Amino acid sequence: MPQLYLDEYARHLAGRRVCIACREGILRDHFGEIVADIKFLMRMNVATSLFHNLPNRFANQKLLTELEKKLPATNFVRVAPELDFYEAVLSHPDSIDKLIFLERRYLMDRQGKKINALTTGRVLESLAHFGDLIGNVNFKDAMKRICAKIEAGTCDRVHILPAGKDTIKHELFTVEGSGTMIANNFIEEFRQVHTDEEVAIVFRILTSYKRAGFLKPRSKEYLNRNREHFFITAIDGIVVGCVEQKVIDAQTVELGALAISTRFLKQRVGVYTVNAFIRTMLALGYRRFISLTGNPRLQTLFKQLDFVEESPSEYSRRQSESPGVPMFYKAVEDTDETSRYI
Repeated sequence: MPQLYLDEYARHLAGRRVCIACREGILRDHFGEIVADIKFLMRMNVATSLFHNLPNRFANQKLLTELEKKLPATNFVRVAPELDFYEAVLSHPDSIDKLIFLERRYLMDRQGKKINALTTGRVLESLAHFGDLIGNVNFKDAMKRICAKIEAGTCDRVHILPAGKDTIKHELFTVEGSGTMIANNFIEEFRQVHTDEEVAIVFRILTSYKRAGFLKPRSKEYLNRNREHFFITAIDGIVVGCVEQKVIDAQTVELGALAISTRFLKQRVGVYTVNAFIRTMLALGYRRFISLTGNPRLQTLFKQLDFVEESPSEYSRRQSESPGVPMFYKAVEDTDETSRYI
């Protein structure tokens, strides 16, 4: 069961309108689940709109009445059945903060894996190369329109979710999300851990890496005792990654517990986090950086950022604490290289 972070995420949604777009067949098949999710948003004081294309005929009057009865604070926008549903939603004149399309299944790549987060540039680049990124053939034209709306500045975020129990709730109130988010204006921030809630999110992210066997366990008690040494990367105020500052000597600091939420893998959050950590540590006087990891993704990341896979003799004691785990080393000592991080 995904961990919900209601207070932090609700603060982020305060004053924004969440629009849910759902075609007739999906609305019928998942009526109770969709209503329950929208009612949950209402309880969190989130303004909601529901786009649908239910035909306005006698057979649907009971369903339409039930929607209005159960969701009295929701704004309903009916799209005529003969119109292209996606075109009608995306050409709606009002600015939209968050737009959610409920679909039959996840947005998947060619390997059948769920796509977590994308920029419009990444979407359009992939479409130009025969749509390798998007396995949902019928949704490709809609993706172009989604990108156009985001790039025009009339919508900040578009989410594509599989309709089902709690999918909207999990998309908006968990670190992992439940579908695909498309956006361009991610606001990145790197800073020390501040709150108990941030400690809990860091613990959640680290736990997922621990299960994969790439990190030693770190308890919540350890995180609380050492929170001044933990730094987080937040996107739009939401914690998506972390790293631990482990001082080795007067010149050297270790990047420990480096982890990124699965939602933001392949979005260069790791690059941002490592570079921001180096910049922060340089300001404190450190010039040498090490990290020990058996995680292939992180090994690739460190090599990309000019770390060298080696274990200098002066760090033999640290290496002995993690036998068999590769060490990655980087020194930033000349003025030209230091200026890259300022």
